[in-house]
Amino acid sequence: MSSYQSSGYATGGGPPSVQCSSKVELHIRCRQLRDMDVLSKSDPMVVLLVQQGGRMIEHNRTENVKNSLNPDFGKAIQIDYFFEEVQNLRFEVYDIDNSTATLNDDDFLGGMDCTLGQIVAGSPFTRPLNSRSGHHLGKSTITVITEELETSNKDILILSFKAHHLDNKDFFGKSDPFLEFRKQGADGNWLLVHRTEVIKNDLNPVWKTFEIRAQSLCSSNPESPVMITCYDYDSDGSHDLIGDCTTTLGQLMEAQSHQVEWPCVNKKKKEKKGKSYKNSGIIILTSCKVTKAYTFLDYILGGTQLNFTVAIDFTASNGDPRDSRSLHFIHSTEPNQYMKGILSVGNVIQDYDSDKMFPALGFGARIPPTWQVSHEFALNFNMNNPFCAGVEGLVEAYRNCLSQIQLYGPTNFAPVINHVAKFAWQAHQQPAPDNYFVLLLLTDGVVTDMDETRRAIVYASQLPMSIIIVGVGQADFSAMNFLDGDDGALRSPEGQPVARDIVQFVPFYRFEKGPYSLLAKEVLAEIPQQLVQYYKMRGIPPKLQIT
Repeated sequence: MSSYQSSGYATGGGPPSVQCSSKVELHIRCRQLRDMDVLSKSDPMVVLLVQQGGRMIEHNRTENVKNSLNPDFGKAIQIDYFFEEVQNLRFEVYDIDNSTATLNDDDFLGGMDCTLGQIVAGSPFTRPLNSRSGHHLGKSTITVITEELETSNKDILILSFKAHHLDNKDFFGKSDPFLEFRKQGADGNWLLVHRTEVIKNDLNPVWKTFEIRAQSLCSSNPESPVMITCYDYDSDGSHDLIGDCTTTLGQLMEAQSHQVEWPCVNKKKKEKKGKSYKNSGIIILTSCKVTKAYTFLDYILGGTQLNFTVAIDFTASNGDPRDSRSLHFIHSTEPNQYMKGILSVGNVIQDYDSDKMFPALGFGARIPPTWQVSHEFALNFNMNNPFCAGVEGLVEAYRNCLSQIQLYGPTNFAPVINHVAKFAWQAHQQPAPDNYFVLLLLTDGVVTDMDETRRAIVYASQLPMSIIIVGVGQADFSAMNFLDGDDGALRSPEGQPVARDIVQFVPFYRFEKGPYSLLAKEVLAEIPQQLVQYYKMRGIPPKLQIT
């Protein structure tokens, strides 16, 4: 249900990235299948087909369950999941009557067409089985339950290091120490996995707390060695070795209850000084906290919904919609760029909204009945109920609106951003919001209200919300790249930084010659990470999946 209706020095490691693709496992069961056998019950098996290049290709099969009309299949089917793609699937159920691999002689018990996104967002996903012509086959149903396969340890370590009494390697000051962390590979070589910042002129440094995946430190073996090396930084890159020590993940995790210390040993200095040498300082782990690297799928499988809103630029710079050169001109043979943007992004996101009722907004036009300029109006002119039924409903509302408005200006983004942020704020007030808001903003020109837009984005970055901006036409979109600050550099006019990166900008012309599904892959690629960052920022774990 849409929530509108509920009114320094280079560092290594860094925060763990969130992948927007993963491998999932599909568990399948059927109920009330047709009985095709005379002296016993059907012997069902499910075949999964995946669309590739316009054809449905067999991907995998379950086992054959003997003599059952309500089978629970023990063999799960694994498949790669990509949030930013529409992955069309077909499940076909057969009564297996022989041992051959072909299905030509086996009875067809029904099929079900869907997308992988629908299954993931709706797990457990139950649908009726249909005949090949699309008719329901009695009360026969198929249920698919999704689980994300954990390909690695999800633990994240939050580590705080300091050191005491380090050797002084400088003549006119004190050492400028930093730490490097390495794990040992299968070939015996040491691989750098993290580097701290440099602490200037300090023999008792305290480094910033940092995060690193447990998997990055120990691969698949928690007892494999981890080397910590301390250097004195030199600007020419010839860093002086202060010393090193070796530990394990197990020893690092002891710091959950008490601080752990290691002597920092310089082997050459030890060989030179012999028994008089103790160490070159002490490296101290003052704190170790363990948290989980939850994934996008963890939250989606736990019930999080994506609420999709479209906002369309109706400023005069688009050109008269009656002119074939206009960006709003409705062609008889293919959708214009605005329609393609709605279709490509909406076709993916719609699977993650249970009611598929999407608000559609416009800005920069004179609208009836007063013909005043509005930068925040519903395409159906009903702000109390701006919803459209599905992606096709969005396109239809856009087409109908064009003939009833006068394109004008200027190009103001802040009103529609703040409109969606109002509902995201309502969700934000909940202890564990079930709704995350995605605004697709389609525009042809330069932002007029840049200060207000920056302020709106900074505010929205604290909320469960992301903004996708698609640049239509050939305008100068350099300002959009400023708004899409992947380094988190965007600030409000008052200097307040964004809490997290929530804007993704893509110019449509980069995809004009290819299938516009590629546009969706580009603009949606950051949504999973942005969603996870919001919940992580608030310390909210995903809810348990209901099976």
